[in-house]
Amino acid sequence: MNFKKLGIVIQREYLNKVKKKSFLLITFLAPVFFAAICILPSLIMLGAKEEAKQVGVIDRSGIVLPFLTDNDVTKFVDLGVDASPEAIKADFSSAHVDILLTISELDTEARTVTADCYSEKPLGMDTGSMIESRINDAVEAYRIESYGIENLEEIMAGVKSNVKLHTYTVDESGKESISESGIYMALSMILGMAIYMFIALFSGMVMSSVIEEKSSRVVEVLMSSVKATELMFGKIIGVALVALTQFLLWIVLTGMLLGIAMGIMGKDKIMGIFGDDNTTEMVQQMATTSGVHPEDLDLSGALAATDTTAVAAGEPSGMDAIVSTIGNINLGQIGLAFLFFFVFGYLLYASLFAAIGSAVENEGDSSQLQLPVTVPLMLGFFIALYAFKAPDSAIVFWGSMIPFTSPIVMLARIPFGVATWELVLSMVILVLTFVACAWASAKIYKVGILMFGKKSTFKDLWKWLKMK
Repeated sequence: MNFKKLGIVIQREYLNKVKKKSFLLITFLAPVFFAAICILPSLIMLGAKEEAKQVGVIDRSGIVLPFLTDNDVTKFVDLGVDASPEAIKADFSSAHVDILLTISELDTEARTVTADCYSEKPLGMDTGSMIESRINDAVEAYRIESYGIENLEEIMAGVKSNVKLHTYTVDESGKESISESGIYMALSMILGMAIYMFIALFSGMVMSSVIEEKSSRVVEVLMSSVKATELMFGKIIGVALVALTQFLLWIVLTGMLLGIAMGIMGKDKIMGIFGDDNTTEMVQQMATTSGVHPEDLDLSGALAATDTTAVAAGEPSGMDAIVSTIGNINLGQIGLAFLFFFVFGYLLYASLFAAIGSAVENEGDSSQLQLPVTVPLMLGFFIALYAFKAPDSAIVFWGSMIPFTSPIVMLARIPFGVATWELVLSMVILVLTFVACAWASAKIYKVGILMFGKKSTFKDLWKWLKMK
């Protein structure tokens, strides 16, 4: 291989990509998108409060109304037991209410009530949950009172347990540090999704570039000056450099935008949104979205230690525990591992996509040949999404060893701690697999890039691979 010609191909591929308007557009718009993802939740939480509502209450049970106390967005109005629900539903404005809440007569046998809520517009989830919670509180208080046991409510309150599990990791020197698996879960999911997105995006870019040159017959001119293998590896390395350039620019520009946003909005205002209660709610919503029950998350004392007693006892507050947990993560190891698995994961898939691109004349014909390559990539993504639930389970372990899924799955495991020998073995297997696939892809590329007028099949690829 002529390294001088390889360098020329790399330079050509790199400059062609970075000079394109699409590259510049994505490079400068993506940081705005990333910064918006970080900032918008804060702004949404500040502004996503329901407008004040007047709730008309017809309480025929006589036990619920005392529990319906006003708050910032809801004011309860007693309409009396003789009020006509039908008349109010026919014209809410004449009754000066936005919502009508009717409570049935008390069912003394079941010791409960039924409740119905009517409004012209669907209720917000917060308002509905708040009303439901207060009705349940009223029914529970009635049931406690019906037992006729003196101080039963205080007794039951005293029986309830509120033990918070605080988790710590202990290093080889015996040093203890706070360990919040909710933070590890978020980091694991972010790393897994990021590496999947980058590998899929830039590997696909290689295939598109190969197909574009082949369909325009530019490749025939290029092949008269350089070897097929030099052209293929030059294209792969050139796009890799484009990817790294874009990735570094994204980090720098996103950091700058976040810094500007904090300067304008105020750091305290933004961080206040991520107080203990709000942080707990956001993490629980993220867990529910991922199919995980919120109670399964070990947010332990960190996000739960919000009461005065806990703080007085020396327990960490939510933000303190989060900051401490992040501080204990080996970010250097994660950064180096991310760079390694991105580079070699990309090289592995890019070589395969380059071979596929050389075998077809348009992207529509590549769908069938892409399937065996994209399935392992997607499988790795799905395993990584749930790696935080059992990072040492068999499927996650083997997913982090098999080279076609290891770039994604291993990164998702690293925040939870991976034995050095496992990390090294995964890296070695990935490198060796890349070498083997690059050799095979080069043989296919050398023949396929000059094949025109015929739709290639797996049989053709196998025949080209066996050619000397």
